Amino acid sequence: MHYKVTLADIAKELQTTAATVSRALNNHPAISHDMKEKVQEAVTRLHYKPNKIASSLRSGKSNFIGVMIPSAEINFFGSVVHGIESLANVHGYNVLIYQTNESPSYEVKDIETFIGARVDGILASIAKETTDYSHFLEIKKRGIPIVLFDRANDDLGISSVVVDDYSGGYMATQHLIEQGYKRIAHISGPQHIKIFNDRLKGYMAALQDNHLPVDFDLVCTGDVSIEAGRNAIEHFFAAANKPDAVFAVEDFTALGAIKALKEKNISIPEAFGVIGFANEMFGEHISPSLSTIDQQTVTMGKESFRLLLDMINRKETKNSKAQ
Repeated sequence: MHYKVTLADIAKELQTTAATVSRALNNHPAISHDMKEKVQEAVTRLHYKPNKIASSLRSGKSNFIGVMIPSAEINFFGSVVHGIESLANVHGYNVLIYQTNESPSYEVKDIETFIGARVDGILASIAKETTDYSHFLEIKKRGIPIVLFDRANDDLGISSVVVDDYSGGYMATQHLIEQGYKRIAHISGPQHIKIFNDRLKGYMAALQDNHLPVDFDLVCTGDVSIEAGRNAIEHFFAAANKPDAVFAVEDFTALGAIKALKEKNISIPEAFGVIGFANEMFGEHISPSLSTIDQQTVTMGKESFRLLLDMINRKETKNSKAQ
């Protein structure tokens, strides 16, 4: 059995106390230079590995942050995490990543895990099924720094990093209008999620600015999936006055729409226009390639971490002044 060397072992070796060894390792000014060198030599010789958990309990700082994403299968979130990790590593932070599978119950469980792991802060994107936000407010109440990214809720009073979804929805719709399409449908997402509501508002504004009617028969709410895109096309084509283009709330929904249109032998983009939102990696590999709004995912990840780090540092400064 492998024996783990402790501070007490090093203290016994040097005929001193564990407290003195601990202070020497933390470069305490009360410990002599000679003792610090002896401790360092013993640490190397005995292969001592510091207990990070115990250290974090003493200091109140773990150098871990929790990152909660709705799904690891969506490239968008993987790319945001890449941006988060790239900066976290530079600043000496480890990242704990959990996916909620779009479920509020998983969100609650993941947050409990983060709190148990004593993370210094949390970055989260809200699950699409979440309508009760009390678990996020509990984090805020506990004074744990938290930043929401992409899917946020303004009513919570929690800092967030999002793209301008209203402008994105406007740009997507404007692009279709400029291509000559006249009757543009929109497959939206759950409207209690701000980003999806903002994209719908952007779509409507672009139609109005171009003197095209807003026809709610051409708005179909889905659950942000390939199946939602398929179902929406079936819904639109069952109507008497069919659309000639569709702006899908994100790329998986757009992919479902393209699949349904192909099954109907409808030529894209000649007979029907499609645009998505998120710039998923598969967009360039399908035929025809998918036009989409780029959400600058890596930048979003970096900006989210920067904001969280600023909050962590401000909390530490405040705590040190209070001591």
